[in-house]
Amino acid sequence: MKHAYEISMSLHHDEDLSVRTLVEELRTLTIELGKLSPSLNEWLLTGETRDAALLYDVFSDNVATTSALAVLETRLKGEVDPRIISIWNGKDGHAAASLRIMARPAPHVSLVTFIGRPQSFSSDWKQVADVVAQGADIWRPNYASVESNGYSDQKVFKDRPGAGWMLYLPTVITTSHVPEARALVPVVRENNQVGTIVVSVIDEPFSDEDPEHVKIANALEIRLADQDLLPRFSDL
Repeated sequence: MKHAYEISMSLHHDEDLSVRTLVEELRTLTIELGKLSPSLNEWLLTGETRDAALLYDVFSDNVATTSALAVLETRLKGEVDPRIISIWNGKDGHAAASLRIMARPAPHVSLVTFIGRPQSFSSDWKQVADVVAQGADIWRPNYASVESNGYSDQKVFKDRPGAGWMLYLPTVITTSHVPEARALVPVVRENNQVGTIVVSVIDEPFSDEDPEHVKIANALEIRLADQDLLPRFSDL
C-alpha cells in the first residue's frame, strides 16, 4: 500500500443538520474506522493552522466533547447550506487521515469523505467493507465508493461513480449481474437486504497502478452501467 485511499459517500441527509447530530454520525463511523488502524482511535477538529488543529479532541470515552461541540456551534453559526465538519487524526505523513461531512438539506446531495494514508488504512478488504456497511447503515447513501488515490482518472465513466476497490449500491446485486466481482457483500437492515458492496480485489489491496486491478474495476463499471445499476451523478 503506497497511496492514500478514499471512501466517499453520496446521500440525501434525512436527519436534522444540527451540530450534535452530525458529530454523532461521524462518531458512529469512527468506531468502525478505528478497526482499520490504531492511528484512527483519536480525532481532533481541523483548524487553520497546525497548532489550532491540535487544540480540540472531538471525542472522549466515545462521547463528543463539550469543547468540540461548542467550537463547532460557533463556527457553523449562521451556516445553513452547506454545513461542513472536518476532523483529523492528528498524524502526519503516511499515518495521516481525515474525515469530513458536507451536509446539505434534502433534496440536495450531502457528501461524506474519509481519506487515509497507508498507515491509517487496512489491507484487509473485509475490514474496509465493514466501514462501508457501517456508513450505509448511518446514512443510507445513494452510493459509497472506495478507491486508491489516482483511480478516478482511470474509471470508465466520468459522470458516474467508479467501482475502484469496492462500490456500495442500494440494491440487490448478484453474481449474475457482475460475474467479474471477486466478492459481493449484502448489506442488511432489519432482516432485509438494502444494498450490496461489489468488491473488485480480495487477495491484496486495490492499486490504481496495477493494470489487472484497473481492468477488473473498469469491467464492473461497464457491466453495472449496461444494466442501469450505475447511477449518473446528475440523477442523484
